[in-house]
Amino acid sequence: MTRASVNGIELYYEEHGSGPALLLVPGLGADTRLFAGVVGPLAATCHVIVFDPRGGGRSDKPPGPYAIEQMADDAEGLLDVLGIEHAIVVGYSMGGRIALSLALDHPTRVARLVLAATSASTPPSRILSRRWLALEVLSRLPTPGKRQPRWAWECQRRASTSYDATARLGEIVVPTLILHCRRDHMASLALAREMHAAIAGSALVEVPGGHLSLVTRERRRFAREVVAFATS
Repeated sequence: MTRASVNGIELYYEEHGSGPALLLVPGLGADTRLFAGVVGPLAATCHVIVFDPRGGGRSDKPPGPYAIEQMADDAEGLLDVLGIEHAIVVGYSMGGRIALSLALDHPTRVARLVLAATSASTPPSRILSRRWLALEVLSRLPTPGKRQPRWAWECQRRASTSYDATARLGEIVVPTLILHCRRDHMASLALAREMHAAIAGSALVEVPGGHLSLVTRERRRFAREVVAFATS
């Protein structure tokens, strides 16, 4: 098990393949297993780094509160440990907010930005429940694993739902790809379109399916789009 000491905690991470550095950031209640179906295709072209954010998976779960900016600092710290100056950063759901924070507060570390199934803020109607975690994330992860403690999930949830980068989207200047499913009920397509309108020069790709479809039914499309963007 590979762990790195970052900001006073231990983060679990994995590395696959070689090429341009590509950092994968999973979402609320998820961990490295979220990307199990796409790591192989991505690693054929890129040096893929995937990690468990604080509070999740095999990373440490320190007492809260957590903040998205803090998790972005963790991601930057991991890049430091690995000696990576900058990376293509791919964030999924809550991980997309971490990626946004990394691009806004540590812009020199982000070569390109991919925002998948995410939004710059969480409308009150989309505050996630424990039931969604159990049914939509853990039930679909490809291998058995230890369930995340409820209090750690709550720390992540509060960090995610309190983050709002809407007013700062115009500050993003790195090439940005937005991948979003048309029937995503956790982060609506309208919110993805708002990000696209606010981030100059960004590209928006809409695909079929719901919130997790990009890493399940549409995983081949996801990998193709990310690889094409990373190597363009």
